[in-house]
Amino acid sequence: MKLNYRRTFFIGLAFMSISAFWQLYDSIIPLILKHTFQIGDTLAGGIMALDNVLALFMLPLFGALSDKIHTGIGKRMPFILGGTAAAAISMILIPAADNLINLPLFVIVLLVALVAMSTYRSPAVALMPDVTPKPLRSQANGIINLMGALGAVFSLALISLLVPKEGVPDYLPIFTIVASFMVVAVAILFFTIKENKIAKEMEAYEEAEEKKEEAKGSAAMPPAVRRSFWLLLTSIFFWFFAYNAVTTAFSKYVQSFLGVAGGGFANSLMLATVAAVIAFVPAGMIAAKIGRKKTILIGISALAVCFAAAALFTTFSPLLNVILVFVGFGWAAINVNSYPMVVEMASGADIGKYTGYYYTASMSAQILTPVLSGFFMEHVGYRTLFPYAAIFMIVALITMSQVKHGDSKLILPKSRLELLDVED
Repeated sequence: MKLNYRRTFFIGLAFMSISAFWQLYDSIIPLILKHTFQIGDTLAGGIMALDNVLALFMLPLFGALSDKIHTGIGKRMPFILGGTAAAAISMILIPAADNLINLPLFVIVLLVALVAMSTYRSPAVALMPDVTPKPLRSQANGIINLMGALGAVFSLALISLLVPKEGVPDYLPIFTIVASFMVVAVAILFFTIKENKIAKEMEAYEEAEEKKEEAKGSAAMPPAVRRSFWLLLTSIFFWFFAYNAVTTAFSKYVQSFLGVAGGGFANSLMLATVAAVIAFVPAGMIAAKIGRKKTILIGISALAVCFAAAALFTTFSPLLNVILVFVGFGWAAINVNSYPMVVEMASGADIGKYTGYYYTASMSAQILTPVLSGFFMEHVGYRTLFPYAAIFMIVALITMSQVKHGDSKLILPKSRLELLDVED
């Protein structure tokens, strides 16, 4: 059994577009709130959580909807195309509202962009397990996350190049370029991936297993599996509680606390992201040898240590970039393997729904943590950010250690050359 790398690459274009948007959002929106509208860190955290409030309800809904509909272009593709088009149009208006210093307009167009993104995130992510056999999903998810990381690097590179160190920045060119990038990526996906055709191929390929899954339908999980499922969702909640606090506040933290001007913070984030790019595929391969759970535990431990070490810095140092490289490695180990563990516990007919559950756990954390971490940063000090992240990562380590299910029976390649094999 071999992973179809070519197909997985093109499917990853949807996640590439999503990640390009969210990296831009996490990096620039906090700066607009702070510098243009003079909003404090606690309230800014609440605004930054708007996307997660929407996602808490919309991701499970649209994941489940995409499970049930059938169209001439597939069940996931209509959501991907429509959501991308609406997001690309609305996001260009965000920097326009910033330039006009019009907060009501800014909030409205931001809200429209976030709604648009929420309509297609679950369907886009669910497309991978639709066309990938269970034992290969960690490796496939490595490719998907690699594509997402490249999308994030694209946005970070633009920020580094186009955000000036002095003067009032105009973010319109950056948002316009990223919106165009998203449209092109999804257009290539649409013209290269024929969702209905691939779905039929997968049904024939795994006919026996599919019949079993259809027979099970959406039957209740066995109690032991359900316990692992909820512990896994709890772990996802806590590691996003830690990680998202850092990613949401990092641009402000580096500018205001470490004294790095302009878009210089993007260079540090790019190191972490490039490290993740390097690690995404190996993380899936490591999981094929030692298991998804063990790989995730290694990643959580690495992040806890890195966040604790980062708390020691009060001015910028190249050593901080070294730490961020290990953050990228650790996050790759977690991110590649956690989603496949979730859908491993799902029946085949419910992949979209369980994708929604995955995002419900992560988005719930991301609703709360920008507000709570922002409160500590505003009222105690910016130095609280990394200790805060380290503590919640340790909690995630404890809950994840109790998960007992979700590791598929993995099929290893006969040779290393098979890892490079590409099938049509």
